Amino acid sequence: MTRYLPSRQYLYAGLAALAFGAFAAWYGFTSWRPAYGVAGLFVASAGALLALAFHPAIEIHEKCLAIGRRRIPWVDILRLDGTAWMSPLIVQLTLTGNRRVLLVYPGDLDSANSLLRHLRRSAREALIDGIPYRQFHGEPARKAAEVRTLASPQYRLLRPEDEAEVELLYQRLKSVRHLDPDSSTDET
Repeated sequence: MTRYLPSRQYLYAGLAALAFGAFAAWYGFTSWRPAYGVAGLFVASAGALLALAFHPAIEIHEKCLAIGRRRIPWVDILRLDGTAWMSPLIVQLTLTGNRRVLLVYPGDLDSANSLLRHLRRSAREALIDGIPYRQFHGEPARKAAEVRTLASPQYRLLRPEDEAEVELLYQRLKSVRHLDPDSSTDET
């Protein structure tokens, strides 16, 4: 089992945004009223950061993926689609029954890459970013009968007239058995 916890940086950033929001609210109350807008932005940012900081842990088990108390068996994951977001990591999971789960992992970049690698390795029945598991990981096909060999294409190099001339020269060479008419037998 591998456990991925949220980064503590989100907690510290959320508390800092909350403190700046409190200061902006105080400043708006005492002297400059437009500071209330700034205070609102700081408080909204603090709420988002604290929500990420208290996000449940993600655990990778042999048989399932656990997000907090929710357990998702690997065989139920039909599709695993990544996004451009890596910190926080956001991955869209499509489960059986056309259910969707948005997996959000607020961790550092190395942990996010490790989690994404674990997800891609463990979801053996899933399409990974639209590519079948075996093809995504470069594994050979399951059966040799599935692999089709293509016949090499035949290209025409000469025109029919030139082919006839080459065939005639070949037959003459075959009948004479040597190329140079001036060659003597004592050179060999």
